[in-house]
Amino acid sequence: MTILVTGGAGYIGSHTIIELHKANHNVIVVDNLSNSSKESIKRVEEISGKSVKFYEYNILDQNKLKEVFKENKIDTVIHFAAFKAVGESVSKPLKYYHNNIAGTVSLLEVMSEFHVKNIIFSSSATVYGDPVSVPIDESFSLSVTNPYGRTKLMMEEILGDVFRADNSWNIVILRYFNPVGAHKSGRIGEDPNGIPNNLMPYISQVAVGKQKELSIFGDDYPTVDGTGVRDYIHVVDLAYGHVMALKKIEDRSGLNIYNLGTGKGYSVLETLHAFELACGKKLNYKISDRRAGDIASCYALPNKAEKELEWTATREIDEMCEDAWRWQTKNPNGYKSGK
Repeated sequence: MTILVTGGAGYIGSHTIIELHKANHNVIVVDNLSNSSKESIKRVEEISGKSVKFYEYNILDQNKLKEVFKENKIDTVIHFAAFKAVGESVSKPLKYYHNNIAGTVSLLEVMSEFHVKNIIFSSSATVYGDPVSVPIDESFSLSVTNPYGRTKLMMEEILGDVFRADNSWNIVILRYFNPVGAHKSGRIGEDPNGIPNNLMPYISQVAVGKQKELSIFGDDYPTVDGTGVRDYIHVVDLAYGHVMALKKIEDRSGLNIYNLGTGKGYSVLETLHAFELACGKKLNYKISDRRAGDIASCYALPNKAEKELEWTATREIDEMCEDAWRWQTKNPNGYKSGK
């Protein structure tokens, strides 16, 4: 199949391209590089030994997007292109609504014009809000606590409306839990702009000396050690989930939604200590007040994906930390570190 990957130069997109290449799919990437680096595409080509056709376009520009569809016979779109920083979404909600929602509508309109009606959408466990219990399955009620999560939920609803209006579409919505880690080669990984928003890259930067210490927001939650519990999933396991989702697309099975997680929760302190084992040193941290909107515990029930996609996360927290540390040490300044 020929797969168009929007946002393919980003963290999850770049790892997914490698898995798509392993499965012998052709890959085309559209990415405006607003939050990514073209260096990641070069390294993906190096790792996989296959070329990637790359367009530095914004999916909001329909004329540019139409060029891509005219020049290529696209079978399926995997849609990653979105802003993803929760904190920034709170301070700049219009930026997130414009880019994430209007960008998705723009993409769907062009897909419809060119009769490409297969899409895998990158959603998030944030659509569950503060769940009444854990583990979380796909039938849980949906609510959100920030504009980023709201854009993901709105995009899910848009896709649902598109399918109900025209059931010739095939749509797979994948709700990610917390992607971490990096490719085993250490050549591609998570490269946040500025101060990291997520736990693992922040711990990585403390370990490499770029940040002084980790702030842990709250140690009085009803969890194993009082710190927040999350479902961390290795980015390569997550990437492989998209390859298995393509089989669902090939079955022409309509609209399907899956959690991609491990089904296990690790606390902030457990994750920190696992990273200390990976990097071989003690890391500084301090306990701070809880953050508004943070929840105590969030982890997946991944049974549906295991049953219907024949997909299971296989990598444990120690491997996630080892691979994240390898990427960080080889690339202390991300893709700006050089060749």
